[in-house]
Amino acid sequence: MIPAHWREAALAPPTAWGRGPLGTGVLRSSPEDFQVIEILGFEPSGAGPHALLTVRKRGANTEWVARELARVASCKPFEVGFAGLKDRNAVATQAFTVPRGKRAAAEFIGLAGEGYEVIDATAHQRKLPRGALAGNRFEITVRELRCEASALRERLDAIARGGVPNYFGPQRFGRDGGNLADVVRGAERPPGARGRGRSDEGFMLSAARSVIFNAILAARIGQDSWNRLLAGDVANLDGRGSVFAVAAPDTELERRCAELDLHPTAPLWGEGETLSAGDVRSLEEAVAARFPEALTVIRNARMNAERRALRMRVRDLTHEYDQDVLQLRFALPSGSFATAVLRELVGSDAGE
Repeated sequence: MIPAHWREAALAPPTAWGRGPLGTGVLRSSPEDFQVIEILGFEPSGAGPHALLTVRKRGANTEWVARELARVASCKPFEVGFAGLKDRNAVATQAFTVPRGKRAAAEFIGLAGEGYEVIDATAHQRKLPRGALAGNRFEITVRELRCEASALRERLDAIARGGVPNYFGPQRFGRDGGNLADVVRGAERPPGARGRGRSDEGFMLSAARSVIFNAILAARIGQDSWNRLLAGDVANLDGRGSVFAVAAPDTELERRCAELDLHPTAPLWGEGETLSAGDVRSLEEAVAARFPEALTVIRNARMNAERRALRMRVRDLTHEYDQDVLQLRFALPSGSFATAVLRELVGSDAGE
């Protein structure tokens, strides 16, 4: 049984702009309506024992494609590298690395299987690690959306100027919140005991930290402070992993925050100093205390504390809206979810 406040934080947290979505629509009527292209942020080395593959997949799970590539490359699945998981119900262009053995990298071009095709390949020095990308570019079509064009432009302008809440999307919590149910069950296991497998354990732990983060972000939206710095906050430099404590925001910090150069953060719960102080820390601890099972599995796994920006900048945002069809194009930093942008525009009938 998943508590109601867990479901709300994971699947239905509050929006930031206006009083909610502008209307309902149909999202992902076909994979082509949700297209994502990885932005790696680096160039292939051009030499080395690996092949850096550009793969276009449609209706295929990233890990399944990785296993298929391992079979084709005659290597072990763990030797295949990819930077991140991409939605199955989408057309995604993403990078993988495989050991190329005695083959030239170009020999992988054109390899295809159910739901995937290798469209480019270059020799590369190292296996691609998780998280090794700058961001993702999205092209999304929402159908049967009925709203005022002027209201849509106004909302998109607000998003372009001020960003959106950096929620973890529903994908993080599994089908119908199934990963949250695993968290509740996991809290009943003795410390050190594992669940069904390493992958399932990772999804459970990720969901545990993510639901607490979403709940803290929702609380900051409730107090209208998700997009401004408070005394005791921890600030994040946009597009970078570095953070620093803010004893009290001065005029310069407030200006940089308004310009999206800095963002307030919330904890990804774990062991170690949270860095926040005062009322900010009290809020974070009070919200986290509402998720005791999540805290238990995080503590048992000895996870290290981290910080995540409460807000994300939406870059290169453009749109076309004609005859109830909305086409959106934008880019997001690594680790952010396109659904966080969509939910500020389109109601739950759009799907996730």
